[in-house]
Amino acid sequence: MGGARDAGWVAAGLLLGAGACYCIYRLTRGQRRGGRGLRLRPSRSAEDLTNGSCDDILNAEQLQKLLYLLESTEDPVIIERALVTLGNNAAFSANQVIIRELGGIPIVGSKINDPNHSIKEKALNALNNLSVNVENQIKIKIYINQVCEDVFSGPLNSPMQLAGLRLLTNMTVTNDHQHMLNSYITDLFQVLLTGNGSTKVQVLKLLLNLSENPAMTEGLLGAQVNSSFLSLYDGHVAKEILLRVLTLFQNINNCFKKEGHLAVQPTFTKGSLFFLLYGEECAQKMRALVNHHDADVKEKVTMIPKF
Repeated sequence: MGGARDAGWVAAGLLLGAGACYCIYRLTRGQRRGGRGLRLRPSRSAEDLTNGSCDDILNAEQLQKLLYLLESTEDPVIIERALVTLGNNAAFSANQVIIRELGGIPIVGSKINDPNHSIKEKALNALNNLSVNVENQIKIKIYINQVCEDVFSGPLNSPMQLAGLRLLTNMTVTNDHQHMLNSYITDLFQVLLTGNGSTKVQVLKLLLNLSENPAMTEGLLGAQVNSSFLSLYDGHVAKEILLRVLTLFQNINNCFKKEGHLAVQPTFTKGSLFFLLYGEECAQKMRALVNHHDADVKEKVTMIPKF
């Protein structure tokens, strides 16, 4: 699927991504609209918006105060609390627009450079919820390279790494910004192979987004991937991982055929994903999975054509 995907699926995918960052937060009253073009200004009550006393959705004026506080304070405790509050409020579509129009995206985005990993994580979570809005993605895309660098250089399986992966997943639900990850595909597979179960699932969600776009097929198949990747196709692998790696193979194979590459001489180097997926060892694993005890796995395997 080379163009924009069905709008319904796009919206559903983005909302699922936002839900991961929206934790314990109660909706107690309706959103009050307004505040477009408002100028940020200080308020003595701004910190009250971060201390748990404000238990409902913030309106435009309150968001304005919170953004000023975030921009002006150097207190790491207040910064973190302000980012959490903004992130929770950014789970609501009206606030996604208001925060953008108040100039809030660069204010939040600047915090991903904070050396404090907890602050960086909260900033990534807030950007993740803001990225549900497609117009916001245009402003958020300037942070993609930085987020990638942090994800692949930061602590493995850390909350910060998972927050970054969730943001990248949201930013690649459509094809618009996927090309910005071309140079990081090998790194994604490395994190996939070394991460724990939660990290593996999040990386696979991101790779699945890329695998549905024919324009990304060559980059995926050309990535240098350790041969241990094939162990993910073993029958004992957790179902949530096994089904996703099978779908990854299915998507890549479909795009590869669509582009007509299966009929031409491959140009991929040894050690690439191409040689793993289209080698004899992988073929043997596919044949073994036909007899898997789980019906969903068996069905998924049969959807991958013989090659």
